[in-house]
Amino acid sequence: MRSFTLRGLTLSLPEAALKGNLERALSSGRYEHHEADALLMHLRPGDRLLDLGAGLGFICALAARVLGEAAVFGVEAGPETVKLARRNLAANGFAGVKIVRGAVVETGEGEVEFGQRPAFWASALKGPEGWPENAEVIRVPARPIGRLLERFRPTAICCDIEGGELELLAEPLRGVRLVVVETHPQVYGAAGVERIATGLAAQGFARVEGAKADTLVFGRCPDAAAPGPAAG
Repeated sequence: MRSFTLRGLTLSLPEAALKGNLERALSSGRYEHHEADALLMHLRPGDRLLDLGAGLGFICALAARVLGEAAVFGVEAGPETVKLARRNLAANGFAGVKIVRGAVVETGEGEVEFGQRPAFWASALKGPEGWPENAEVIRVPARPIGRLLERFRPTAICCDIEGGELELLAEPLRGVRLVVVETHPQVYGAAGVERIATGLAAQGFARVEGAKADTLVFGRCPDAAAPGPAAG
């Protein structure tokens, strides 16, 4: 196992998982740093965070340090990555953060096919161009976004799901006031990024401070009629 320290948090992972630019990002502190900056700027007491694509558990741990572990929830599809996230959270004192295994989808029940890559952070659902390169297709639990909202009742969402956000963020985000999303224009182009922004605007969100590179930040407008959490 290799260990890295980011913002006072320790993240450990097997040597074999250090694919692509991941080692450089972890060593330099750039791993998920745009999402981290945006969340630290906008999270406030009483928020509840749902992290879609929890990866190594870094965003969940960072948010738990601000909000408390009972107010942070993560979803991660890769079976081994889920174990890493839970292990890292426990090692940093946040074993109470709930990490759910599965792929976030708009609707559906049961299981869904997922492309697990050796570079875990680039694993994804099947996109318009087919499966990600070198992906092993496995089956994981389907986690409909509506059910997640009912179960965890988040006020903030952080989303990094390798292209899946294009359809997902068009679903009603009941009770959510803040969305931090890493977009993937290499998957759906500039038109897809604009589609995400337009869909969120239709729900009463507007772009707010904190956007960097492909990470965008949206806050629900104060005068927008925000639907409350769905009955659980």
